[in-house]
Amino acid sequence: MPFSLRLILSCVCLAICLSQSSPSVLAEELPVGWVETRFVPAPEARQAAAADQRSVYAIDSRVVARYDRKTGKKTGASSGEAQHLNSGFIHQGRLYAAHSNFPKTPEQSEVKVLDLNTLELATFHRFQESPHGSLTVVVFDQDSWWCVFARYGADNSQTMLVRFDEHWQEQGCWTFPPSVISDLGKMSISGGIWRQGEFLTTGHDKPVIYRLRLPEQGTILQHVGTVSTPFPGQGIAADPVTGGLVGVNRKEHRVIFARPER
Repeated sequence: MPFSLRLILSCVCLAICLSQSSPSVLAEELPVGWVETRFVPAPEARQAAAADQRSVYAIDSRVVARYDRKTGKKTGASSGEAQHLNSGFIHQGRLYAAHSNFPKTPEQSEVKVLDLNTLELATFHRFQESPHGSLTVVVFDQDSWWCVFARYGADNSQTMLVRFDEHWQEQGCWTFPPSVISDLGKMSISGGIWRQGEFLTTGHDKPVIYRLRLPEQGTILQHVGTVSTPFPGQGIAADPVTGGLVGVNRKEHRVIFARPER
């Protein structure tokens, strides 16, 4: 067979193989869900963001920095020990942050709490055991604490959303659907928040939000859809002033404000 013909056939075979592979979700192919409205520069904007009426909070692994939401001026930073902070959530005037010893083993997780006046960071709840993985998300909704315990690599399909009552007694747990897990690569769920009956989640580095619901039966979350977002993964939180969301762009060190696409 002539070399030119063999080359053509090889290219055709390669094209067929690529077309039959499972492509990852690309943000430009998705419906627009959220659009950026403004940003605040913050060197600490690496893990997550949160917001209240006066301030935005940029969360890094070991510190939470507070910025004036109008001027963008830094007004303080947390004191208190932390190893690996993740997403944050403001509830009843305090900021709760998921915290773990990732990537160390055995896995240990706890919920940290930040006093928004003194900026003192302390431990709110320590999980005596972390059989589900490393804590990356903690939010309070429907009189319950909702926590995401992440696993990574070949085990990331074991990532779970766990519901606890106000006394931290486990009430149920759900895994994430294959359509979401397959899009995470070797990473896991980094952010999550309840909004209008849906659990909006983010991964590590893709500018997408996965819309999920609790299933009527079974223990696998229902994947409602995936939309594009200005947040390249990491933790997200509600913005009580605009009704939108806040998140981070860790490469550009920005806290980003976003609104739903109209």
